[in-house]
Parts: sequence; structure tokens; C-alpha cells
Amino acid sequence: MVHQFFIDKRVHEGLTFEQYMGKFKAEAEKEETADLSDEEKEDRKMTYLNYQRSTRILRTYNADNELVNLITNISSPMIWMVISEMWCGDSAQNLPYLAKMAEINPLIQLRIIMRDSNPDIMDLFLTNGDSRSIPKLVAFDEYGNELFQWGARPKEAQELVSKLKIEGMEKKNYLQQLHLWYGRDRGKTLEKEFSDILSSSDNTLLSAIFDYSQSRQ
Repeated sequence: MVHQFFIDKRVHEGLTFEQYMGKFKAEAEKEETADLSDEEKEDRKMTYLNYQRSTRILRTYNADNELVNLITNISSPMIWMVISEMWCGDSAQNLPYLAKMAEINPLIQLRIIMRDSNPDIMDLFLTNGDSRSIPKLVAFDEYGNELFQWGARPKEAQELVSKLKIEGMEKKNYLQQLHLWYGRDRGKTLEKEFSDILSSSDNTLLSAIFDYSQSRQ
């Protein structure tokens, strides 16, 4: 089934990564004003911190050879829709890697839509059926057939958060541990998860868009 939002080209009209980062930078550089609520001040603070996290990843990350080969072998157009928000720490820690991966093959079109202004789309891709967790990547072929989903964080990171919650750790502290995990991992777990997704022989729609001739040369 092709979703109506895809037919209406709402995905295609989403932000490019360059546009997203431009808006991200502008938001991060805004000065705090007295009329902001406590929640808005916290969002402003997190947006600034997240922009620093994202730009650091963009400066230092290069995909490993296995993943590069898999992405290079994609031979038909794909659209990677990422649902995100700039205040979200998980988005800041994962979206730059996803953007770098998409850059490897010009047949991949990355488009970013904002969660809070597109709740109807977000609600089609809930985590565990009830959570609007982001970032959420949904890949489509050029006709709108869904190929795969990923998100909202690497499995190992999610297991860490779940464990710390069960142990009763406060949110501020377990988020600190989560970002320490991201800093140590440097995208390696995300790479492995994408390599597993892209090399899966169980997904016939996904398998059909690959040209493996290059890997045989």
C-alpha cells in the first residue's frame, strides 16, 4: 500500500539535509529572551548542544568499506524519509550518519520532515506501536513502496536506556549515559544495523533495487 502522504508528495517536499542544517544553525544561534517559558529555554539549550554534536560527527565520520559497497550497489532510486526535530538528542547523534550514508549514492534522496508539524505521518510509524520516538527513517522506492524502517536509536543504545530506566535512574542521568555511549560508539553500531538491513535476502522489495555486478568485478 502506498501512503497518501507519499502520493501527495509531502515526503518529496521535505527538507534536504543542507536545508535542515541551515535551519538548525539558525535555531542554535538564537539568543535566549525573557519571554520564553522554561520548556522553551530548555529546548533552545538542547538545540544548541545538539547542533554541536551533529557538526562534530559531520567533520569526523567516514563510512566503512562494507557499508559503502552495499550502498554503492543500490541501482534504483530510493527516498529516505527521516522524521526528526532539532531539540532531539537522538536525532542529533544519528541523522548526520544517515545523511553521510545517503551521500554515497546519488540515487538515494534524503528528505527530512518535522515530527511536531506532521503528526499524521509520525503516527503511521510509531515505535512499539505507541511511541513517537525520533529519529525515524522510513525508506521507499520511487513508487512509494516501503522498503524498510530504522529508528529511533541503535538497538544497543535502546537496551542501555531500558536497563537504566528499570534500575530507577533519573532521566537526566540516563540521558547523560546515553550520550556517553554515542560518543564511544562513533556510529559503528548504526553502520552494522544498516549493513544488516541492506544485505538482508528476506526483503524481496529491497533486494530488487540492488545491482551486485559491481561487487563481482
